[in-house]
Amino acid sequence: MSKMITTLPSSASAPRRLTLRKLRLRMEHRSFRLLCAASAILVCGVLLAMLFFMFRTGVLTFRDVSWQEFFFSAEWEPENEKYGALVFIAGTFAVTGLTLLFAVPVSVLAALFLAELAPQRLSRIMRPILDLLVGIPSVVYGYIGLTLLIPALRTITGSGLGDGILAASIVLAVMVLPTITRISDDAIRAVPRKYVQGSYALGATRFQTVSGVLFPAAGRGIMQAVILGMARAIGETMAVVMVIGNTPQLADSLLTPTSVLTSNIVMQLPNVPFDSTWNNALYMMGFLLLAISLLMIAVVRMLQQKGEKQG
Repeated sequence: MSKMITTLPSSASAPRRLTLRKLRLRMEHRSFRLLCAASAILVCGVLLAMLFFMFRTGVLTFRDVSWQEFFFSAEWEPENEKYGALVFIAGTFAVTGLTLLFAVPVSVLAALFLAELAPQRLSRIMRPILDLLVGIPSVVYGYIGLTLLIPALRTITGSGLGDGILAASIVLAVMVLPTITRISDDAIRAVPRKYVQGSYALGATRFQTVSGVLFPAAGRGIMQAVILGMARAIGETMAVVMVIGNTPQLADSLLTPTSVLTSNIVMQLPNVPFDSTWNNALYMMGFLLLAISLLMIAVVRMLQQKGEKQG
């Protein structure tokens, strides 16, 4: 009888402990969900605040300057109240386009080599090396371009100045090449092996298999890699500042010093009077860069969603 009396309280408290444990787990789950939601809202809020602040400040430019002059004039003379940003916009797209022309073919072929042609031992060595190249600071690339590339261009071309679109594009191509290569490599390796084996079984050559099977199947992943590489090329600053010449003029050749949006902002922002048209114009340039980058990221997300639906 005494044993029954001592065991009753413990057995009666078991459901209560179970209820308390469920309640605690439910509270922890809700707290974790709230923490994750708050973090996501914070990130989105910071991004929207940046967009709003840069747009609100940049749009003040058009109180004193017409949008036609800002976007279509090549005269950038803040001391004379001339704020034409065409030089920097054109330079940005020219450098980005030439960078992709250099980087994309090499990157895609390198990714194809790593994914399909290289021995496994070599691939295991090359992939970590490419990952390390992605993390090298841009100022290192810029310094190498300034000390090695520009003198080499002067010697090869016989030009007095090696600065310009060509030097900036080569430096940026070397910078974005590891990024495009690694993402393209992952996209090619994600193609089911049965596609490749089926192509070989039908008598296709390696070239036919690559061009007719691998590239179409991995096309969206490769496109994502190109867009991300282009976004990095557009937003790059220090490497471009060191090799492009930083001259507000339209380039009539690949070896003519010019300027881009990022380099112009970095070079002039420390000397700009606050709350001036000059300052507002630089903020509008920053807003354009941010808007272009967000547009590219949105394109990547659309490609991913389209691939998931079709998959």
